[in-house]
Amino acid sequence: MTPRRLLPLAGMLLGACTLLQAAPAADAVLQAVAAARPGATVTVPPGVHHLHLVLDRPLTLAGAPGAVLDGDGTGSVVTITAPGVTVRGLVVRHSGSDLTATDAGIRVGQAARGAQVLDNRIEDVLFGVYLDGPAAVDVRGNTIVGMPGLRPPDRGDGIHLWNDTGCTIAHNDVSGTRDGIYVYISPDNVIRDNHIHGVRYGVHYMYSKHNELTGNVSHDNTAGFALMASDHLRVVGNRAYRDMSYGILLNYINDSEIRGNEIRGIAGQFDADGNVIVGAEGKALFVYLSQGNAIVDNLLADSRIGIHVTAGSNANRIVGNAFLGNRTQVMYVQNAAQEWSRPGHGNYWSNYAGWDLDGNGIGDVPYRPNDGVDALMWKYPDARLLMSSPSVLLLRYVQRAFPVFATPGVSDHFPLMAIPAAWRGHQP
Repeated sequence: MTPRRLLPLAGMLLGACTLLQAAPAADAVLQAVAAARPGATVTVPPGVHHLHLVLDRPLTLAGAPGAVLDGDGTGSVVTITAPGVTVRGLVVRHSGSDLTATDAGIRVGQAARGAQVLDNRIEDVLFGVYLDGPAAVDVRGNTIVGMPGLRPPDRGDGIHLWNDTGCTIAHNDVSGTRDGIYVYISPDNVIRDNHIHGVRYGVHYMYSKHNELTGNVSHDNTAGFALMASDHLRVVGNRAYRDMSYGILLNYINDSEIRGNEIRGIAGQFDADGNVIVGAEGKALFVYLSQGNAIVDNLLADSRIGIHVTAGSNANRIVGNAFLGNRTQVMYVQNAAQEWSRPGHGNYWSNYAGWDLDGNGIGDVPYRPNDGVDALMWKYPDARLLMSSPSVLLLRYVQRAFPVFATPGVSDHFPLMAIPAAWRGHQP
């Protein structure tokens, strides 16, 4: 047999030897877990261990440097079914890809109250960490990479919460999944300081109340923070940039605080003819069917649309925000007039053309971002073809000269002359 023909055979023999060596190592890990007393620490030694673990008693599973748990493309790699379990410092990889079975790198069952998933690298997995109903779980410091080779609808979420309460999801880096963090019917959780990129929605809320969403960063996603059908959320100090559709979406969000968030560069996506693709309109903030919210002290900048308000979104307090360099500052599609200020304090508008004769930092004439022509164009988009025609320009002039023709819209009677101090260092 020629040396060239021996090479494939040598490779097969080497692979078989590797598997024979890995099997005893994996068996040793399984035996150590099975023999562990409650409260014990089981250290996984370096090497690749091809196995599926079920942790059914309180213990700590800790990885030595170089320890890898590999699920060989089937099922969930680690399943936690008992309270008080900690999994830390491991590489967990190669779960199954069955969405119906919700295959995950680490799956946490309903009985696993107080579980901790700390400082792991979880990769080539359908769901990264799937919380299936437990309370008071801490998911912190993990790097999660999904299955980017799958179509986005066929992927799982980086961190998935279902019917969970009192959980902390913090300092994780998530990419290549469907949604970065998905929160479904899960009240009273804290989602903070996570970094999410290369997914559909950075953070996605559905039917979840009294959550805190603070200090998270979303970029290069289809959308940043999609908040839906929830109330009493505290959304503070998050950052979204270079997302395509919107930075923050409020869809049926009520009685929530949206404060101090930085949203910039939501420029939209266009087809080959230069038309905006539906669903990727480039809105820094999109407010739909949402009421009673405090939208204050945010930076909405460098986007195709600064804020879009529609569908009965009333009784929101919109004040202290900085609208900076957006192509359209406000898109307001409603029939009721709204005042976006409180006495003596409004918002900053980079295109405000008024003056401040008394030098008190407040513009002497109100800021009105839209007129009746804008409303006409939004209602009948095909009319944009006439935007620069003499007739439309004349209509704009007449409407501004004779307020009797003005349509209900947004007014800011106390526009700020200078960008708020919190955002001065964030100007381009």
